Amino acid sequence: MSFSSYIQGIFTGLRSLAGGMRITWREFRTAKVTMEYPENRKTLAISDRWRSELIMPHDEQNEHACTACGICMINCPNDTINVISATTDTIDGKKKKILDKHLWDYGSCTFCNLCVITCPSDAIIFNNDFEGAVYDRKKLVHQLNHEGSKLREKKGEPVKVTREGTTDKANRQE
Repeated sequence: MSFSSYIQGIFTGLRSLAGGMRITWREFRTAKVTMEYPENRKTLAISDRWRSELIMPHDEQNEHACTACGICMINCPNDTINVISATTDTIDGKKKKILDKHLWDYGSCTFCNLCVITCPSDAIIFNNDFEGAVYDRKKLVHQLNHEGSKLREKKGEPVKVTREGTTDKANRQE
């Protein structure tokens, strides 16, 4: 390495340093914007496309639209959804599957939205609540159906509930 290339390297470094310092001083003089979270939760604008928490909407009678078909569980790429169903007898003697538990693991979900897209009854949706931090991993497993909730019935189809069997992730055919 020659002496002239050494001196040239020093000047190139100084020019690069001056350019970086020019940007630093320009940003130093601009007005700062502080979000002041968590005090501004009420006014914070979250995009409608933000997917954060999977929920199962219930109406005022504590009824939901999930038919326990398990399509969301089958389409989940990393098995974060577990649909546990029970079998019931209708008045006319037919067997019917109803939802017992709909479990979702927030900690391993990739928020790909495949479960919501493939649900034939539009029973689950993602909301845009952004506060999902917890101190214990056990709190990341959510039961989406509320206690005592039931399927929204169609008119003229009364159901008598008896526990005869369950279907869960272990019994599904791969």
